[in-house]
Amino acid sequence: MAAATTREAVDLLEARLKERFERIARHWEGIRGRHPAPGPHEWRHDAAPRSPLPYFPRAVEQREVVRHKSFALDDETCDEAAFDMELMDYDFHLFTESGSRVDSVIYRSGDDYRLAQLDPRPEAVTQGSVPVTVSPAPAPMTTVKGAIERLELTGWPFVFFRDENRNRGCVLYHRYDGHYGLITPAT
Repeated sequence: MAAATTREAVDLLEARLKERFERIARHWEGIRGRHPAPGPHEWRHDAAPRSPLPYFPRAVEQREVVRHKSFALDDETCDEAAFDMELMDYDFHLFTESGSRVDSVIYRSGDDYRLAQLDPRPEAVTQGSVPVTVSPAPAPMTTVKGAIERLELTGWPFVFFRDENRNRGCVLYHRYDGHYGLITPAT
């Protein structure tokens, strides 16, 4: 096809390309359906982004406790514990709450903080400037194996529990590499 002017040549080319694109689109829809569904390990540009796991998706049967940290729990208020947690950029902080003298863990809950204790004593918790809600549920008594099962069943990032052998508060958590980390108080 020849055109008399450059403008006419551009218009003809545009019409020809438009026709080809429409034919390709009809062909795709006829064979594959309107919106092709991505496979289980496939992502497409028009698909919603998946939310990444905060840890490597290692198979459950391959996971093991590879990090065991034991230290003397600090006697702190919730304000001090929240400050330490934020300063270290942790998701939780294990400590002994100074008012109740109970092994406790503080963690973020939305914009506020939540406190879980071995034996909840909300009336004894030292009040500060940081808004903290106290969980009324006591920490479950279990073993490390039971904590692993609970962690996998709930999908939580960590589990705070009373260790049957130590009778103290411990935290089991998912590590970035897909294994587990265990924090226990030094006795």
